Amino acid sequence: MSNPAAWGGLTEQEIIKREKNRARELRNSGWWKNRISQGKCHYCGKSVLPEELTMDHVVPLSRGGRTTKRNVVPACKDCNNRKKHMEPAEWEKHLKAMQHE
Repeated sequence: MSNPAAWGGLTEQEIIKREKNRARELRNSGWWKNRISQGKCHYCGKSVLPEELTMDHVVPLSRGGRTTKRNVVPACKDCNNRKKHMEPAEWEKHLKAMQHE
């Protein structure tokens, strides 16, 4: 979020507040409820109770991602916590390294 102009001149706090509000709205939508109803983590494929899935930003907010249908996926808490602020390529590299350990 280093370029405020790219975010309409909003401060980082304003952006985070806006994106949290968008995430809350999206979590309450039929679209999201349908996504989690399958009970599968997008990353590891593990079966999880739908109510235990979290909303993960594929491109994290801290890296310029936004809360849109194209940028959020259902993830188990373990994957979401381990992914943290990684972008997709970084996360994939991390997963491959974990498989070789």
